[in-house]
Amino acid sequence: MTVEVPIVLSGLLFWLIIITNIASNQFGYQTVSNLDAEANLEAIHNNPGKFRTGYVLIVIEHICIILLAVTLFVAFSQYNMILGVVWLISRTAEGLIQIFNKKNYWKLLTIARQYAGASDADKNKFVDLRLRILESKRSNFAVAQLLFSLGTLAYSILFVTYSLVPAIIGWSGIVASILYGLGNLMTMAKPNFKVVWNIGGLFILLFEIALGTWLLFYPIVS
Repeated sequence: MTVEVPIVLSGLLFWLIIITNIASNQFGYQTVSNLDAEANLEAIHNNPGKFRTGYVLIVIEHICIILLAVTLFVAFSQYNMILGVVWLISRTAEGLIQIFNKKNYWKLLTIARQYAGASDADKNKFVDLRLRILESKRSNFAVAQLLFSLGTLAYSILFVTYSLVPAIIGWSGIVASILYGLGNLMTMAKPNFKVVWNIGGLFILLFEIALGTWLLFYPIVS
């Protein structure tokens, strides 16, 4: 297998991650759920197929994250093994943490069914169950995104140090990962303060689109 194969696969996986993430949100999955709003359990109960589709798409996204960590490691760790191990461990752990937490998120399907058949006096306990699941999901997501920032920073530093991608892409990755990581920490401390995190998220999206496209067409652009 030539080095071009894992590089192109990495580009493809970047795009699969972006597409499945956006698509899962279109089917009702919320990356960061509104913990202050009452659960829309009736909507889940009335359209369980939509919930299942969003669930499957986001799990595929998490699996692609792990595969991406591996393909990037195979393609580029030869330049700096330490940085390679950092992103391999960080992004693999990121994906595994989110997959592990999804077993609880799946329970919303059962909770929605129970909520629909409950009396008015009992509905609140199912709302509380939903709230606890989403609180756990938010906490796990925050930890996973710190690992994401660390892994992204590691391979962005490698890209810049060894001039493996266009400088503007490599440097944008460094800036985006630091900004996103700091924004995530600020949001963990003050949940209502999301400005820096949102800006960092936009920078990350643009960086991954640019990097994914460049890697996907590596045999042509290199």
